[in-house]
Amino acid sequence: MAIEIKVPTVGESISEVTLVKWLKNNGEWAERDEVIAELESEKATFEINAEQAGILTQVAKENDTLAIGDLVCTIDTAAAKPAGSSPAEPTEPAAKSTEPTKIETPPVSSPVITEQKAAPAAEVKATPVAAAIIADKKVDSKNITATGSNGRIVKQDVLELLNNPGRKPGAELFTRADRPEKMSNLRKTISRRLVEAKNTTAMLTTFNEVDMGAIMEIRKKYKDKFKESHGVNLGFMSFFTKACCFALQQFPTVNAYIDGENIIYHDYCDVSIAVSAPKGLVVPVIRNAESLSMAGIEAAVGELATKAKNNKLTIEEMTGGTFTITNGGIFGSMMSTPIINIPQSAILGMHNIVERPMAVNGQVLIRPMMYVALSYDHRIIDGRESVGFLVMIKNLLENPALLLFGKDPVNALLEL
Repeated sequence: MAIEIKVPTVGESISEVTLVKWLKNNGEWAERDEVIAELESEKATFEINAEQAGILTQVAKENDTLAIGDLVCTIDTAAAKPAGSSPAEPTEPAAKSTEPTKIETPPVSSPVITEQKAAPAAEVKATPVAAAIIADKKVDSKNITATGSNGRIVKQDVLELLNNPGRKPGAELFTRADRPEKMSNLRKTISRRLVEAKNTTAMLTTFNEVDMGAIMEIRKKYKDKFKESHGVNLGFMSFFTKACCFALQQFPTVNAYIDGENIIYHDYCDVSIAVSAPKGLVVPVIRNAESLSMAGIEAAVGELATKAKNNKLTIEEMTGGTFTITNGGIFGSMMSTPIINIPQSAILGMHNIVERPMAVNGQVLIRPMMYVALSYDHRIIDGRESVGFLVMIKNLLENPALLLFGKDPVNALLEL
């Protein structure tokens, strides 16, 4: 009996996906619940699994655009499991899938010699087809530059080395050839949303600068104890997120957005964190950040960042958000004007920390300074609110003790 594996429903607004990669070859045995392919929607990358164990027959091809409900593959559950079959057994797709005896010996250059055919692929983290070529051509895997997800070597990586034997890994070959490449669904969505933000909002950016000395001193003094107590690192993002939550409650329009003729205000802070993922910029959300501790924020940031780098974010984790923080400083950016993450009304841009001479109490001192930028929709946020919001962020970060109450402890005590 053959069962059909179809494209699942992944979101109300998503009607099609792209088949990014087959993880099981045509004609290969798949165990129940084993991941067989990666699909990409306009918002995220997700995996599909074998519903039953059996022999897989591919229907769709890599880079095909599929509608929700389209057939991806079939699995023959009545077929007998091949003797000695393993997930890494190399076979060529389609017509060549009946030639499994071509690669019985592992690569000569492999540091560990073994009789199992699955070992070469496991050691070099290669796809089955790539592992087959490595074994057949006796290629040293150390000379291959991996471009697949999670550092896996794909077929094209091996062919690139074979076609350019004298080329060092990472070296550029300059030619006059043009190389068209289809945009991914995620890149299409990023492009569309950025243009939409520029065309549909009255976007303006205001700047300020923050002396990061006090925060850097706290991190230096308490980072080891913080890691020991909470199991997470103490980074800058928790300070900025905490400061933004206090400021968003003080300036509610910065935490709101326009919906037709209405303004939707939020009594909570769902803070989106811009993360550079392998396939483009993604913006996962920290829910109810105003209720989280510093350790809770750091744990959430770490978890979302790891999922983003591994393309494991779900649509729910990237949906919503009332305000966004983006950190261009990790790439060395000194100053920028971030684009609003619609339908939100504002985004805070962090930048790199640079030691600069500053006038402090009549003296010139070298201080670690960071430029911060707030891009906002002027239709809903006035200049007074945008400037006041950024000044409050500056004051909270330069005086971290204020983050305990969101204002001066004495004023909080006296309810002033």
